[in-house]
Amino acid sequence: MSERKSWGDKLRLGFKRTSDRLGGNLTGLITKEKLDEETLDDIEEALIATDLGPTVAARIRDRLADGRFERHLSELDIREIVADELEKILTPVAVPLEIDAFPRPQVMLVIGVNGSGKTTTIAKLGHLFLEDDYNVMLVAGDTFRAAAIGQLKIWADRIGVPIISGEEGGDAASLVFEGVKRGTEIGTDVLIVDTAGRLQNKSHLMDELSKIRRVLGRLNEAAPHDVILVLDATTGQNALSQIEVFKEVANVTGLVMTKLDGTARGGVLVAAAEKYGLPIHAIGVGETLEDLRPFDPRAVARAIAGADEFDEVKT
Repeated sequence: MSERKSWGDKLRLGFKRTSDRLGGNLTGLITKEKLDEETLDDIEEALIATDLGPTVAARIRDRLADGRFERHLSELDIREIVADELEKILTPVAVPLEIDAFPRPQVMLVIGVNGSGKTTTIAKLGHLFLEDDYNVMLVAGDTFRAAAIGQLKIWADRIGVPIISGEEGGDAASLVFEGVKRGTEIGTDVLIVDTAGRLQNKSHLMDELSKIRRVLGRLNEAAPHDVILVLDATTGQNALSQIEVFKEVANVTGLVMTKLDGTARGGVLVAAAEKYGLPIHAIGVGETLEDLRPFDPRAVARAIAGADEFDEVKT
């Protein structure tokens, strides 16, 4: 039986493609006694190639250019500087999901394109809240896909929480209304609502979400308390365009990034933080319930830069 990986090991594996790509692009660049303009330009291009985005790459280049380095910089030195700058960008957006709504339940709408891992992320979020002794209920509000309803039912059974669901093609707003009423009756702390993810018809999606908001407003003016966008890290820069669209149609309040499984282009997480400044609540690095955890900016920054892994190899 293989040894069970720690969260830190999974995190480093999740960002391995990004850190390896960064290392591959840096190889051969850090050879001169001084970082001249040409080398700095090459390093900036290497950073852009890892999906960190041009603004972040330019910021790191400026840090290197402004530094008063009296000795030759090794690849590890560069990685440490990258990690430090990434941590500065990520720290302000590392915001845990707090359950503080009164009256209960706290209503979370979970949105995202189909295939982003939205449904399984809902179950993993529910599992996180259960670990903190909160009562959880799910609502299968993606009524346009029978598969989504069935999948969420399976997950609800697996984590042991009630679920409100209906038939394919049913009215999502009515289900949410029923969920809030039922959740209030039984003392639910967190109501997590799955929603349709059909970006090909933005106006229809906007209408549906607006209807859900109106219905919620009749029961609790503060609801929904959170609108969480689930992003698939394997899509790279395309994740930024998804944020743009969903910000327009859904008033996104925070992000969760999934599928950081070693094949992902995790640098886009930094680009999203720098460009939009939206709270990042959690990241997912695998398929099990335990593979979604609150966002740790320092650990993620060092995993992306490959600083810790490089240290291990060096020692």
